[in-house]
Amino acid sequence: MQPVRLCLFSTIMLTPAALAQTYVVGVEDLPFAPHYSLDGEGQYRGFAREVLDAFAADSGISLSYKALPVDQLLPALQRGEIDLKYPDSPYWAGAQKAGMTLHYSQAVVDYVDGVLVAPQRQGQALENIRRLAMVQGWTPRGYEDAIDSGQIQLSYSDDLRQMIRLALKQDTDGAYFNVVVATHYLDNIRARPGALVFDPKLPHTRGSFHLSSARHPQLIARFDRFLAERSAQVAALKASYRVEANLDSDYIGLEQWKVDFLERQKEKAGVQAPASSRP
Repeated sequence: MQPVRLCLFSTIMLTPAALAQTYVVGVEDLPFAPHYSLDGEGQYRGFAREVLDAFAADSGISLSYKALPVDQLLPALQRGEIDLKYPDSPYWAGAQKAGMTLHYSQAVVDYVDGVLVAPQRQGQALENIRRLAMVQGWTPRGYEDAIDSGQIQLSYSDDLRQMIRLALKQDTDGAYFNVVVATHYLDNIRARPGALVFDPKLPHTRGSFHLSSARHPQLIARFDRFLAERSAQVAALKASYRVEANLDSDYIGLEQWKVDFLERQKEKAGVQAPASSRP
């Protein structure tokens, strides 16, 4: 019976799944749904996981996910403790990347970082923003001069939940964050859809998430081919997770019925305003 057991063991070891090359993807250990987050068991979930898993299946490789604090990901990539980093951008952390040779994929998904305000404050000038809620570690692009001059005071929070609470209580004039993520939190976790809305008239930043690697340029090239050849599949995942929902409108991230509701509220306010101003 011993030879039979050895033969069976050899067969198992030679299966394609067992022989697949495994790469470690360094991901951010923070809630950033619908893009990505960790579930109650510490498993990486969301749009990013589905795209990367689809790439692995298409390429015949295996991916494992290592969640780390954001500031530890780049050092881990540099030391070779992870093979890939997501998300990344050639425009991020320029000083920390000095001397490193990194390879970046094509854009996986677009994003907008900006200020969310109470609906009645939407459209106000930057000069009316005096206090801005921020999550620790974020940089409010486009607001540097106003902050340096003392016009805007920053109120820092440990996480998105605390920051949104500050803005809802009107302890600040707005909250700066990824617009789709903040809107998703308001809609699906806080259950306050439309309580804060993106103000496109205030400074905001548009960019893209990329996959990066220091040691595997060939893998980045394979990922680029996957994005091009499976573009319909990636687009379907974007639509399912709404990671680019209404990205070019005033209502980034909102479902259409909520957009319609807010537009009706605007119309009502526009009709009622003249009547209230009469003697």
